[in-house]
Amino acid sequence: MDLINRPRRLRDRDILRDMVRETRISKSSLIYPIFIKEGKGIIEDISSMEGQKRYSIDMLGHALEDISKSGVNKVLLFGIPEHKDEVGSGAYAEDGIIQKALRYAKEKYPNLFYITDVCLCEYTSHGHCGMLNGHRIDNDTTLPLLAKTALSHVEAGADMVAPSDMMDGRIGAIRHELDKNGFHGTPIMSYSVKYASAFYGPFREAAGSAPSFGDRKTYQMDYHNKKEGLKQAALDINQGADIIMVKPALSYLDVINEVSSNFNVPVAAYSVSGEYSMIKAAAKAGYIDEMSIVCESATSIFRAGANILMTYYAKELAKYIDEGRIG
Repeated sequence: MDLINRPRRLRDRDILRDMVRETRISKSSLIYPIFIKEGKGIIEDISSMEGQKRYSIDMLGHALEDISKSGVNKVLLFGIPEHKDEVGSGAYAEDGIIQKALRYAKEKYPNLFYITDVCLCEYTSHGHCGMLNGHRIDNDTTLPLLAKTALSHVEAGADMVAPSDMMDGRIGAIRHELDKNGFHGTPIMSYSVKYASAFYGPFREAAGSAPSFGDRKTYQMDYHNKKEGLKQAALDINQGADIIMVKPALSYLDVINEVSSNFNVPVAAYSVSGEYSMIKAAAKAGYIDEMSIVCESATSIFRAGANILMTYYAKELAKYIDEGRIG
């Protein structure tokens, strides 16, 4: 048969397939989330997220040592305080769980890059991401507290802050507060395109952040909407966001692609707890090969246009990169 174009020529051997690969993944693009809990001597399993744990600060070194050895050098910290109140004061307290964890981590593991989640939901008694006015979330009174939280994290050693609350104007408020206090060089990774998703279920058990009433649909985005995500990203970039995040990842590959195509800033994606737990459950039941699914899923996120991936599989992906199974 007289065929001039034969795409299979470049699929013949591993060495050829590796050479012409369009999407490449490196350890430097991975971020590993860690949950830190008030108390001592705590390394406890998260029942809804097999393989993930909560650590007290005195045990945090186990997690940081493990992630360092994997070759991943960036972590995203979530705090679980002992006490909560109506105004989420633990989020911005000088002796808050994240502030104390940062001081410990920066001293013991200065080689790692520390990103902190900036939100109030883990710290409020009602579990919402902002201040209440009756049963409504008051956007504007929340902004100073978010800015105060971000500043307290940076003062304690955070290398980057990642606001996840989805209040209008919070990027501008945080950027102004950081700049006013001399932290002009601290970048903001904004959870700009964050959808009200059922995929967050396991995380809310992990972080103890489920709302005590209602839901978060008045501030997180409607998953039917894509153009709204572009609007949200543009607003955050104009207010000073350095990196734009899309969350969740796998059900929003089209959104990742749109954001990546329309804006000249790095795009992050968060492969969330529900995505992780579904893969774990299916693998445990013998329905799928875990390694193959993890590699294929991660590749799809980067192929869609993400430059950065937050994933609970960061350590495993680093291992697969070393083994040449992905990359």
